[in-house]
Amino acid sequence: MSTALPESVDAWRMVASRRRFEGELPLSRLARLRDSLASDEGTVRYRLEFGRDEMNVAYLKLDADAELPLVCQRSLETFRLPVVVDERLGLIAREADEAALTAGYEPLLVESGELNLAEVIEDELILSVPVVPVAPGSEDKAAYSTDPEAGAGVEEKPSPFAALAKLKKN
Repeated sequence: MSTALPESVDAWRMVASRRRFEGELPLSRLARLRDSLASDEGTVRYRLEFGRDEMNVAYLKLDADAELPLVCQRSLETFRLPVVVDERLGLIAREADEAALTAGYEPLLVESGELNLAEVIEDELILSVPVVPVAPGSEDKAAYSTDPEAGAGVEEKPSPFAALAKLKKN
């Protein structure tokens, strides 16, 4: 088992030797993810495992967890979103090989054989970031509601078009 994360690896050699990598990666190293974050402070804990399954499918098992600092779009306050990634990526050399993957695998195209492991981790974290981040519990602070029964008991203001409705009846 390796703890250091190499810059890039030969994916097919890693599969053949059933290599594993485990450790922590600072969020500041993930340039594409940083654009979605409130700050680049923190780390992501990862575990990568290469292998072949009983159907001889080459795979990369990725387990990662992090607390991503995001800005809540409801309160505009920073909060930490816990993210857990548990993904099994089927390694394919050509796009046409995607159809041969069995259920439970997401395709990972490895055309040249070289694979940047930090980018794989970053890609999965980017997919975990919500389009509109909302801090847990901020829903309770909302001044509006989509529930039609929420306004029951509140006196409604007369419509400015009520006078026009009276004219129409006459």
